[in-house]
Amino acid sequence: MITGEIKNKLDRLWDAMWSNQMTNPWIDIQQVTYLIFIKMLDDNQIKQERKYNDMKANGIDIAMDESKLTFKSGNYVDEEKGINVPYNNLRWSVFKEFDSRLMFDNLRDHVFPFIKSLHGTRQTAFANFMKDAQFAVTNPYILSKMVVSLSDETLGFNNKDMMGDCYEYLLSKMATSGDNGQFRTPRHIIDMMVELASPTLKDTIIDPAMGSAGFLAESAKFIKEHYAKELMNKDNNKHFHDTMFTGFDTDTDMLRIGCMNMTLHGVENPTIRYNNSLAEEYDEANKYSLILANPPFAGSLDPSTVAPSINQISGGTKKTELLFLSLFLRLLNTGGRCVSIIPVGVLNNTNESAYTRLRKALVEEQKLEAIIYMPSGVFQPYSGVQTGILVFTKTNSGGTDKVWLYNMEADGLSLDQKRTPVDANDIPDVVARWKNLAEEVNRTRYEKSFFVDKHDIVDNDYVFSFNKYQLRKIEKKTYTPTSELLKSIDELEREFKLIMEEINALG
Repeated sequence: MITGEIKNKLDRLWDAMWSNQMTNPWIDIQQVTYLIFIKMLDDNQIKQERKYNDMKANGIDIAMDESKLTFKSGNYVDEEKGINVPYNNLRWSVFKEFDSRLMFDNLRDHVFPFIKSLHGTRQTAFANFMKDAQFAVTNPYILSKMVVSLSDETLGFNNKDMMGDCYEYLLSKMATSGDNGQFRTPRHIIDMMVELASPTLKDTIIDPAMGSAGFLAESAKFIKEHYAKELMNKDNNKHFHDTMFTGFDTDTDMLRIGCMNMTLHGVENPTIRYNNSLAEEYDEANKYSLILANPPFAGSLDPSTVAPSINQISGGTKKTELLFLSLFLRLLNTGGRCVSIIPVGVLNNTNESAYTRLRKALVEEQKLEAIIYMPSGVFQPYSGVQTGILVFTKTNSGGTDKVWLYNMEADGLSLDQKRTPVDANDIPDVVARWKNLAEEVNRTRYEKSFFVDKHDIVDNDYVFSFNKYQLRKIEKKTYTPTSELLKSIDELEREFKLIMEEINALG
């Protein structure tokens, strides 16, 4: 958790960019991402060199393998671009001491061409997405401010336990600035969903519409916090870094940002790649044990542009929210779980048969476990649409018995466009009750959470609307009889008449 002091420093960095003509938050976060990557390349080599020097000091004289170093001895030469400079000049620890003009020219003309050439070496997953990166810092002064800020040891980018939180905080600036906020699910909602899913080291996790990889990054953080001892096992550690996390997106900029987010959360080589999840046929079927997602919804696609295997599950619907749920059923292995945000239409739309068909399939063919209804303002200021969270397990053989419903009325922030902190917050209660479902069987339908039997859902034609199942207590109100009201009015009129007569007498 980052402190108020660190937030203030990050705020000052962001404000400095904005006051120096860097007023596109989307470009700003890209430039910060690139600079963090450049710094990490040098930090990692410094660690390698320090380890080698320690060994040498202890009498172990082993030659350093230069092929494994990013910055080698001698010069970096790129004849096509006319570059011939010492590798040392490309290192953060060196050029951060340059004057602002020299630093600016060095980053633009030497460092950026160099890091864009790294993707062929596969040194990190992030390096693969750097070939199209563009240097867009506006002037030497602001570049110097950015380098100084990111070099500040108290800021957190030298502390691997804080790097991810700092980067997430900077990513949140995209939302508060009003641009590209649609890519971000609120962090506290992500945290809640990961708690509901409670991933383990046995999972293989995918978000097929990952955006900035918030779900994957928070899952990695959850694993590190809950399975620190198990991660010391070589096989577990390899799975965590290489095979546990997969994310798809159709925006190469988001792929870079998402991959950096994972890197800063301690995952070295996640599977992050360009993929049009709905359109492409790829051999990912029955592969994953956990899906965490907030896919695009309220869109419409021509069935001819959708992968045939997804059309087969969805019945040829055009609605993206239904297509993504169909995709989830295809991606999950048997026994795999899904925790996904969905628009409220998925729960209660009765105008189109595709919605009913999919709800029926979740109840009859899979194991529907829970529906959490969120308030309408969760995605303000970008959308006031009401959403919910769907939790189910893929069985392909049914298994739905009781479905847990929770009517979440508050999330700790005001539900208007300002989204300011408030005391009301159901999220801790949601998580606590989910983790103790045995006690929920005693809850009645007059409360905000309770179980609904499968037969009740069937009797309601598979409509999942919360109002279909909640009962409300009707309090009988006693009203004053009309005769007494009239008598009281007469009394008031008599009193008024007497007062007026007294006033007239005084005149």
